[in-house]
Amino acid sequence: MGLARPQARRLLAGTFFLLLASGMGLLYPKAIGYIVDEALGAKDHGIIDKAAMAMVAVFLLQGVAMALRFYLFTTAGERVVTQLRQDLFASLMGQEVAFFDERKTGELTNRLASDTTVLQNTVSVNISMGLRNAAQALGGIALLFYTSPVLTGLMLAIVPAVAVGAVTYGRKVRGLSKEAQDALAAANEVAEESLSGIRTVRSFAAERHEVERYRSTTERAFDVARRRVKQFSFFLAGASSAGYIASAVVLWYGGRQVLDGRMSVGSLTSFLIYSLMVAFALGALADLWADFMRASGAAERVFELIDRTPAIPSSGGQRLPSVQGRVDFQGVRFAYPTRPDAPVLQGIDLALAPGEVVAIVGPSGAGKSTLAALLARMYDPQSGRVLLDGQELRSLDPEWLRQQVGTVAQEPMLFASSVADNIRYGRMDATDAEVEAAARAANAHDFISRFPEGYRTLVGERGVQLSGGQKQRIAIARAVLKNPRLLVLDEATSALDAESEHLVQEALERLMKGRTTLIIAHRLSTVIGADRVLVLEGGKVVQSGNHAALMGQEGLYRRLVERQFVAA
Repeated sequence: MGLARPQARRLLAGTFFLLLASGMGLLYPKAIGYIVDEALGAKDHGIIDKAAMAMVAVFLLQGVAMALRFYLFTTAGERVVTQLRQDLFASLMGQEVAFFDERKTGELTNRLASDTTVLQNTVSVNISMGLRNAAQALGGIALLFYTSPVLTGLMLAIVPAVAVGAVTYGRKVRGLSKEAQDALAAANEVAEESLSGIRTVRSFAAERHEVERYRSTTERAFDVARRRVKQFSFFLAGASSAGYIASAVVLWYGGRQVLDGRMSVGSLTSFLIYSLMVAFALGALADLWADFMRASGAAERVFELIDRTPAIPSSGGQRLPSVQGRVDFQGVRFAYPTRPDAPVLQGIDLALAPGEVVAIVGPSGAGKSTLAALLARMYDPQSGRVLLDGQELRSLDPEWLRQQVGTVAQEPMLFASSVADNIRYGRMDATDAEVEAAARAANAHDFISRFPEGYRTLVGERGVQLSGGQKQRIAIARAVLKNPRLLVLDEATSALDAESEHLVQEALERLMKGRTTLIIAHRLSTVIGADRVLVLEGGKVVQSGNHAALMGQEGLYRRLVERQFVAA
């Protein structure tokens, strides 16, 4: 209802035309009864002709009203669902990173696609149809009472039983619909994983395995749908039988009334047509009730996500007038929310001076990348503090903070758009000249210029049409354009060949100048020039110093470097 409020005028206008169309439709049985009585009684052709012409005029007016009703309700419903999708996506974009650690992408995209589609039918066409059938049923019942209270009482005797059945059936359908949507979400998750990882699937010849996985999840969805159809079949059989039995009783009693002279043939004809109209309207309402119950199940999941308050807000808080670039980790302890019993950092104390380049090394799982995630406040530590220029990150605006941090990762994420658009992601309002300048600084301009379409070249999904070194240099250009005060290089050259590494390393050295930089690396070439090297093991700092000093000590750092030389 809150989403529909902006469409109130359109909905009120639609309701007016709905009542007009329904009212016009309710005149039809009365006119039929009038014509029948006139044909059997006065036998005046003129009266019948006038009645028929009047009916044609009424039906033309009804047609216009129905078209306007359908247009107004449907466009209002489409706008409501469009707003719903936008609100849901905005809410998802505002959730903390830990939220996405716990949920699969396929599940969330299913909420955006499948669940909102179920709601789309409900808040557009179904609401219009429901109101139309309700108006028709209520108006028909009122005219039935006017025509014959006794016959109406006989006919409506079945309504309480059908209503109880509809409510019971609706509750079951609501539960089954939620189960069916969850099963479809699981199937979508499998499909998305398989399609996005098609190269891995192909390389392991696992196509049949993935097809079987998808088949089993869709079979589960079919089983739920089959149970829902079974429930509807029972309800339909009961409601239909009750309706026809009521019609038989009406025909029996009404026929006796006509024979006894207490009712005209025209009145009985009108009554029977009204009965059919009411029966069709009630039947349609029963079907729509089932659809509303399905939509209710989908709405629960959609609004659960829309109403969810993120643990770390995406914006709001203090913005510093200027950033020097001093970073402090004070007694930081952290475990990922999905693995609370497996601590990653255990009492880290670390200070980065403005403009200092600090390299973090250590075995896999030591907590190197976690430090970078905490610096950009992707997560909050369970205890301890992270500070920027003396201000705790929790007090700063997260959106502003992340604008101060530039990240170049081992496998940079590129979007399926042009080279220029991917570089401009660092600063959306950048001009073409600024994009090109950033590409030159990142040693990317030369290879971009060799593309037939230059900066307009599409990179493919996740940059699949570019080499590793090309993707890395575009990511560096994006960071150059962003011009952050803090820089995180997360194993930015570990997956590159020697030539690509040289070009990327040259670009990175230009990027690091004047910026506080945290380097997470395994390769000696990216560590040796750092002002300071920290060695992490088991979530703790076990060594600290520059490369030369650490090589002069017996310890983990020296062993890591010696292993690299042996491997080389």
